[in-house]
Amino acid sequence: MLIYPKIDPVALQIGPLAVRWYGLMYLAAFFQFWWLGRRRILTQPWLAKAGWSVPELDDLLFFGVLGVIVGGRLGEVLFYQPDYYLRHPLEIFAVWHGGMSFHGGFLGVLLAMALYVRKTGRNWLDVTDFIAPLVPLGLAAGRLGNFINGELWGRVADSSLPWAMVFPHVDLLPRHPSQLYQAGLEGVALFVVLWLYSRRERPRGAVSGAFLTGYGVFRFVAEYFRTPDAGIFGQSDVVSMGQWLSLPMILAGVAMLAWAGRRRA
Repeated sequence: MLIYPKIDPVALQIGPLAVRWYGLMYLAAFFQFWWLGRRRILTQPWLAKAGWSVPELDDLLFFGVLGVIVGGRLGEVLFYQPDYYLRHPLEIFAVWHGGMSFHGGFLGVLLAMALYVRKTGRNWLDVTDFIAPLVPLGLAAGRLGNFINGELWGRVADSSLPWAMVFPHVDLLPRHPSQLYQAGLEGVALFVVLWLYSRRERPRGAVSGAFLTGYGVFRFVAEYFRTPDAGIFGQSDVVSMGQWLSLPMILAGVAMLAWAGRRRA
């Protein structure tokens, strides 16, 4: 069995200022969003024809960062640990300790994109189709941050599993390194699917639908290897909180793909 490599969550300490790996993962996520968005604009002519430009990408990133941070934190507070944060309200602002909900961040980004659409007059689905392939690698970076923090560990695994890992700060049982599973599925695998799918011009809403479906399915599967969170519906080993939140994404994604297919026809 592998032993979890105890990693100092602080990457750099300068006096009282501590730079944490978790925060650096978010910076990496935002940078790759900008870099990939720039690449899409410069290499996919229908985007330039639709008026997308690098300066506009900068504005889009600003709205996205705001949605991710505010929505992700509030999602953790409301969906997973409302009782704890009700007793410790100042901890809501301690984002450097970890605790960011993807589904909350997703809703936050949708709200931020609504503000962006109102400001620019763009079509809602044109915006979400553009940003969908830029998101998964950022999710992978976030999961690596979870692994470095030693949080969101997996369920107990068979000790014969070659990559079963003991997290000594949890217990001495072999567990799935589910943070890495999620980085591979929701991050790398979803990125490859969406990047290849979006290399051709697609009907409006198709890329967004593919993102919703792909993320929902990958997250639903990964949750079977992750220790389930209690959440507002209570703790369950059958259907976890993450799976409950992923089901509407899958249904909405399939519906959007069907709708986009009919429009193409």
